[in-house]
Amino acid sequence: MRDFLTKKITDIQPSGIRKFFDIVSEQPDAISLGVGEPDFDTPSHMTQEGVRSIQEGRTFYTANAGLIELREKISDYLLFRNKVNYDPKTEIVVTVGGSEAIDIALRTFVDPGDEVIIPQPSFVCYEPITQIVGGTPVTIDLKAENQFMLTPEELEGVLTEKSKILILSYPNNPTGGTMDREALIKIADVVKKHDLLVITDEIYAELVYDEPFTSIAELPGMRERTIVINGFSKGFAMTGWRLGFMAGPEMFMEQLLKLHQYTIMAAPTASQYAALAGLKNNWQETVEPMRLSYEERRNYLHHALEKMGLTCYKAKGAFYLFPQISQFGLSSEEFALRLLDEEKLAVVPGSAFGKSGEGFIRLSYAYSIYELKEAIQRLERFVTRLK
Repeated sequence: MRDFLTKKITDIQPSGIRKFFDIVSEQPDAISLGVGEPDFDTPSHMTQEGVRSIQEGRTFYTANAGLIELREKISDYLLFRNKVNYDPKTEIVVTVGGSEAIDIALRTFVDPGDEVIIPQPSFVCYEPITQIVGGTPVTIDLKAENQFMLTPEELEGVLTEKSKILILSYPNNPTGGTMDREALIKIADVVKKHDLLVITDEIYAELVYDEPFTSIAELPGMRERTIVINGFSKGFAMTGWRLGFMAGPEMFMEQLLKLHQYTIMAAPTASQYAALAGLKNNWQETVEPMRLSYEERRNYLHHALEKMGLTCYKAKGAFYLFPQISQFGLSSEEFALRLLDEEKLAVVPGSAFGKSGEGFIRLSYAYSIYELKEAIQRLERFVTRLK
């Protein structure tokens, strides 16, 4: 039966996150700091509008690119957040989460042999999708001492005549790292010098702390060579609604829409109406209380980790911390498995996010302060024994 399967699929390793949480699922008494989704409910006015759309019979297909009213609001959002104007009719496509957007972007731009530059640690899907479409993933190991920011020297060091795409993922999962404007300008100079396309995954753009968010698309000369991917999962607590979007130059979006048409048709209608309600009338007031809560939890968790002697970059975005555990002589997977077995505390091994994640673990602070305090007690007991 294996002969029916394509080699490019069987050669792909399963997600390291899913592999670990299959193990976690067998221990229902465990406390988890592993899930990468908000612990908030979707704001009630958004949920109510989604339900209302079903009750009123608005259950038809929308336009392939999404409701035009929603695309107009996304255009307004991107003008505010990214300082870039996109035509809602021709330059924005609503997708089934940011994941679909990543998939169709790579399938649209990557020919066999093209090199895709992937700074790691990073979200788990970039490398396998690149392989599935026949591209060559070229990874860059980001460094904690650089706050997990990509440097122009690191980028220049891996470029060849086959280099085509740079994937940026900031704020970053799993490190919580961000790229400030000055750092992005240096990267943009390299991108333009070598005529690269940028796919920027900005799903955590609403969850930044200490400094404002900057998109590489807003820098001079970058709009025309950048695909912006974002969505409602993280900032608006809509993970299960599966709604994202992508924006870019009309020539690119015309081709991306074609692939979206053949594979998806259109994103879920009720989800689109819920998101439309979220972007109406002072959407910042919906997002800001959640962001402030995450910032409070980040501060608590980071202080607690430092207090117990774990070196940890203080994340400036997303809702993760990425403490170093290599000093204990265990691999990140060994550390996570023993922590789960001995203290019933689940975290994600850093190796799930690429080889440069080895020696770290990912902790999510998308949990209540009460849960975080209990988790810290368990982690501290475990670390004390290892010392």
